Amino acid sequence: MLYINNNTSAISTFLVTGIPGLEGVHVWISIPFCVMFFITLVGNMSIMTVILQEQTLHAPMYLFLAMLAASDLGLSLFTFPTMLRIFWLDARELTFSVCFTQMFFIHSFQDFESAVILAMAFDCYVAISHPLHYCSIFTNSVIARIGLAIVVRTLTLQVPLPILLRRLCFCNSNVLSHSYCLHPDLIKLSCSNTEISSIFGLFVVLSTMGLDFVLIIISYVLILKTVLTIASHGGRLKALNTCISHLCAVILFFTPMICLSMLHRFGPKLPSHIYMTMANMHFLIPPLMNPIVYVVKTKQIRDKILKLLSKKDKRNPKLRLFHK
Repeated sequence: MLYINNNTSAISTFLVTGIPGLEGVHVWISIPFCVMFFITLVGNMSIMTVILQEQTLHAPMYLFLAMLAASDLGLSLFTFPTMLRIFWLDARELTFSVCFTQMFFIHSFQDFESAVILAMAFDCYVAISHPLHYCSIFTNSVIARIGLAIVVRTLTLQVPLPILLRRLCFCNSNVLSHSYCLHPDLIKLSCSNTEISSIFGLFVVLSTMGLDFVLIIISYVLILKTVLTIASHGGRLKALNTCISHLCAVILFFTPMICLSMLHRFGPKLPSHIYMTMANMHFLIPPLMNPIVYVVKTKQIRDKILKLLSKKDKRNPKLRLFHK
């Protein structure tokens, strides 16, 4: 494919990739992915519904959890369908507009989730270190401002990315190395000068997820420092127990990203399908596991979901007869 000019690309579509070497069993691979997608949708929508409907759950911790569920839901809706489309139909072709739109929303929801996890870390710190001032610090207006700040930060940093990509020419290979469109992947396929886009993309990663990760670590250092000042062993365990669910969310979100980055740079040469599977898990596991962790570890959420299900059971005589 030949280079035409600065404003024209010799290719008009991108091809996303399934799992290399396992194309013959894509249909079978799709089964666990379908189950994961279903659990992700039901889990995150249940958490959002319960928190929005129950006045008793309109507390900072649960409002942040609703934001986390919303970001997980958005991330799932822009990743799972594309993968299932590849597995079921071998439909790999995406136009520029579709690809750039998907890239924008995937990275936006990823940055949004990172910021929400940081806000939840600050919430844990205030709850443990300044319990008497907790309600005065986290008022409804403060939570609304935090949510607005997260949205503004995300849009401010993510909107320029597809705009800068639009200015590039794509005339080399059009095959992406993932099952969805990601900014670093698209940069590699351009035959234009990508210096500005690359620098800005790196700046976005460092100023969002990179900075958030550092601030989360600082929050937990301060939390640990406070916990060690508590005299009783039971008090320490109770304080740490309030952070367990959030710590799981931090591990689920950041660990796959760090491991994949380290393997790419310093790890042994692994088969391409292993790298692809790990890359997929980076986007699919957190939205799947976060609602499970919070439902299991948070009694209030679990009780409200069971209460909601029992109400539906009473309204539906067929379901009541089935349970009997």
